[in-house]
Amino acid sequence: QVQLVESGGRLVQAGESLRLSCAASGRTFSAYTMGWFRQAPGKEREFVAAIRWSTGYTSYTDSIEGRFTISRDNAKNTVYLQMNSLKPEDTAVYCCAASVVPGHPAAASLYDYWGQGTQVTVSS
Repeated sequence: QVQLVESGGRLVQAGESLRLSCAASGRTFSAYTMGWFRQAPGKEREFVAAIRWSTGYTSYTDSIEGRFTISRDNAKNTVYLQMNSLKPEDTAVYCCAASVVPGHPAAASLYDYWGQGTQVTVSS
């Protein structure tokens, strides 16, 4: 089992930055891919970014327009999501997820483990 705990979400003003963290514990770390997803009220869950744990290869959704950066610290078993130039439409619960098998990183069905999420609210 893998436990994922997110932190770092809070209320910010538009244009500000936040860094989210996702700490993994348990059966670590045979994860193949770590991803960040978000879900806004009344909307479906959306893929944000993913990173291949061993190589650091990253992928992003187009909608973040280069404002977000995913990274990982292997020694700390932690994945980060640096979010810059935040917009009100970035408001959502952000969850991290871990997959132990390869596959398309944007597919939520790929992921075996999920955190509880952290709330990010961006005011205009």
